[in-house]
Amino acid sequence: MENNQSSVSKVSLKYGVILGVVFIVFSLILFISGNFSNQALGWIQYLFLIAGIVFAHNEFKRNGDGYMTYGQGLGIGTLTTLIATVFSSIFSYIYLAFIDLNILEELKETQLLELESQGMSQAQIDQTMAFMSPGVIIVFAVLFSVFIGFVLSLIISAFTKNNNPELQI
Repeated sequence: MENNQSSVSKVSLKYGVILGVVFIVFSLILFISGNFSNQALGWIQYLFLIAGIVFAHNEFKRNGDGYMTYGQGLGIGTLTTLIATVFSSIFSYIYLAFIDLNILEELKETQLLELESQGMSQAQIDQTMAFMSPGVIIVFAVLFSVFIGFVLSLIISAFTKNNNPELQI
């Protein structure tokens, strides 16, 4: 059992770091090109995430005994997402807080216009805008991304699992 756990963590760490680097490069491209607020381009990261989870599952099965339970797949996908998200979020925090402060101001302005268009009161707008700091944005991004990674792992693991028939009851 411990051998499988170390394999889950080893594969998750490897693919979490790989995905984290991919997310950093992609984010940097979006930041530099001025497309950081383009939600359609933001969805591309989920394609990277899906591919990373599938590759991690395949490596786990290939380097192990050829089997992967649904739970192992769920664990690999969720842990991979957590590692990738934390890794890339550290970069994003540094970038937003210290390198390009204009992006945060543009995000705040976009958010303000959106809130005003929804007819929110000034008090509601002020309360919402209080959360527009790099630290708060990053924390919510990590929580949201790990949730999405968990849900994607639930789905992907259903297709990539390969139970050992000798262990079936």
